[in-house]
Amino acid sequence: MKIAVIPFDIAWESREINLHIIDESIAACHSRVDLWLLPEMFSSGFSMSPEHFATAMDGPVVAWMRDKAKHTKAAVAGTVAIVEAGQYFNRFVFARPDGSMEWYDKKHLFSYAGEDRYYSAGKERVIVEYQGWRILLQTCYDLRFPVFSRNRNDFDMILYPANWPDTRAAHWSALLPARAIENQACVAAVNRIGSDGNGLRYQGDSMLVNFDGQILLHTGDAHGTFTGDFDLEALRHYRQKFPFLNDADDFELKGADS
Repeated sequence: MKIAVIPFDIAWESREINLHIIDESIAACHSRVDLWLLPEMFSSGFSMSPEHFATAMDGPVVAWMRDKAKHTKAAVAGTVAIVEAGQYFNRFVFARPDGSMEWYDKKHLFSYAGEDRYYSAGKERVIVEYQGWRILLQTCYDLRFPVFSRNRNDFDMILYPANWPDTRAAHWSALLPARAIENQACVAAVNRIGSDGNGLRYQGDSMLVNFDGQILLHTGDAHGTFTGDFDLEALRHYRQKFPFLNDADDFELKGADS
């Protein structure tokens, strides 16, 4: 599968500017792509004022994702601030070219920045199937919680859209290969660049990491569209040769309120 990550400097709470930037980035990519991966809250930035920009699932941002998937014949994935039944969610939407969608509501809300005060947490992890791959949807801060993403022989790839500040860039760069190695799974991660409305800086470091921890793509602080390939047959062969997952510990996952 060919993955395209699109790191860019997200305009603060400005949907029209951000969708235009992504449109231009996709148009400038002349490679065949199976999946476009966009940063966390790609249409607004990581703002704690969702009442100013959150959209419904039938609103313009999700409609744009579905339209882009249809016209590029590639899935479009990224998180959007969604309002639903009076609550706000940091929702990871996965839109397929055939018009179908699935989504995951971010479980680990970043309390350090107050995300838990403005957004409602998801409760279940979500795995989508696409082109023969089983793909686990995760979001930014989820990266710090390996139990939640532990492979139960039920996924082949993990996606991480993020707004991960440069002050903790070393953690991002260490944890992404760790998640790939411990889960024997491919990892695709895209982080924004530039500065946000809170004055935080982001250096990007979007990556594609192979199932053995090998970094196939590292974008640094560059803006644009960057592509790389994951090989499902190679992954299956690796798991057969080194069946580490068969020896993993059994466990029961409980939420913080359990």
